[in-house]
Amino acid sequence: MPSQPEQTRVGERLLAAGETTRSIELGERTVPYVLRRARRRTIGLSIDHNGLRVGAPQRATLREVESLILQHGEWIGRKLDEWWNRRPPEALRIVDGVQLPLLGSPLCIRLALGANRCVWNLQTAEQTLTLCLRTPSEAPRVLEKALREKARTLFVERLAEYALRLGVDLPPLSLSAARTRWGSCSLRSGIRLNWRLIHFPPAVIDYVVVHELAHLLEMNHGTRFWAIVERLYPDYRNARQKLKLGACPRW
Repeated sequence: MPSQPEQTRVGERLLAAGETTRSIELGERTVPYVLRRARRRTIGLSIDHNGLRVGAPQRATLREVESLILQHGEWIGRKLDEWWNRRPPEALRIVDGVQLPLLGSPLCIRLALGANRCVWNLQTAEQTLTLCLRTPSEAPRVLEKALREKARTLFVERLAEYALRLGVDLPPLSLSAARTRWGSCSLRSGIRLNWRLIHFPPAVIDYVVVHELAHLLEMNHGTRFWAIVERLYPDYRNARQKLKLGACPRW
């Protein structure tokens, strides 16, 4: 059985044999990169969530490699920024006093001893949710359960209002936790909405609700579909942009 290539851990990735790490100055930023020598004819650049990676022929000099990197400095910087913005936010630790958004406004989480129940206080200047826990390790699960219940109640209310305006029956609702979709619609099973929408302002939630309801009449994203969306929610473009730019806390 052939032996595995020798590997070295660097940051969050493993370096295989033949790879080295270097860095280069591109404008005002220092950019680390992984250089891999291989049997190839040209120097190639690639960028992913691990950063810049350069493949080079054995005969290519370091000067040639870095000359090519400098030539593409603007492109490299732009792509690195794009990947950085795609990275999911760090996991939130649910500790006493941590804040997260509820309908776009700060919600303070308090921890107390109890039987795994929640106490909402949304009537004061500082909105709070107290998690009464048997053990602190239960906090993430109890918090998610509370937010899911809040989301379901609100989503049903918004679906009912817009379904009436659209002239369709109120569809069944289920909650999802998808990482890449905020909602979906099926003529057979109804509408699924991501419960994490509860973190966004009401205007954004209404846009997603209207978007999915419109699919009950048009199962596409054509001109007639967007005309329905605009008729029900004229400011949908602004809400759609906020949804694209927004980020949800995860724990």
